[in-house]
Amino acid sequence: MRQHRQPANALRFKRRLLRWFRAQGRDLPWRRSRDPYEVLVSEFMLQQTQVTRVREYYSQFLKRFPTVRHLAASSPGAVREAWDGLGYYRRASNLHQLAKTIVESHDGSIPSEPAVLEALPGVGRYTAGAVASFAYERRVPAVDTNVARVLRRVFLTPAADGAAGPLQIWNLARRLLPSRRQTAWDFNQAMMDLGSLYCTARRPRCASCPVRPACHTGSRRGSRA
Repeated sequence: MRQHRQPANALRFKRRLLRWFRAQGRDLPWRRSRDPYEVLVSEFMLQQTQVTRVREYYSQFLKRFPTVRHLAASSPGAVREAWDGLGYYRRASNLHQLAKTIVESHDGSIPSEPAVLEALPGVGRYTAGAVASFAYERRVPAVDTNVARVLRRVFLTPAADGAAGPLQIWNLARRLLPSRRQTAWDFNQAMMDLGSLYCTARRPRCASCPVRPACHTGSRRGSRA
């Protein structure tokens, strides 16, 4: 597969995915915002925590720490208290340290460039891409575990999947991105919804999946039904 070419089923997949997402995508509070700080908080909370759980804490946390400067000026104990119940408290510590770094080194403005974001405490490649895409509508991929699973099942044959590492998956995600920034935002969000709601790890819902006709795995399962 040449890096500059999209898979043969890419256009059909994207059309079906975006049509489904615009009609039935999840209405999540952090999706209503383009504020980089609010997006960043949601991404830290969503690391290793289910959406339903994050919903309970997201608005309360922002009410207590409404801006990155409020968070940076708070004590570690106050941040941990607000995070209590979400677990994986290292995330809270990283987010607090990140806020201080933003205030001290970036004049309180969260960067939009993925490479700069990735240098911040607690920010990996996925989170950097997600913040750049969801806050700034940058045309960049955001590949978490769910999205990687969707890409493998939709576009790779079993033989090709075995040879595809993380770099190949990220390159595939980049090639699939729509050219318009807003549509790229929709695409990245839609991929996450598809992976969470249909293309799940253990029991994928292929029979009712909205992109099944454009999916290698779904088509194979349909032919055996």
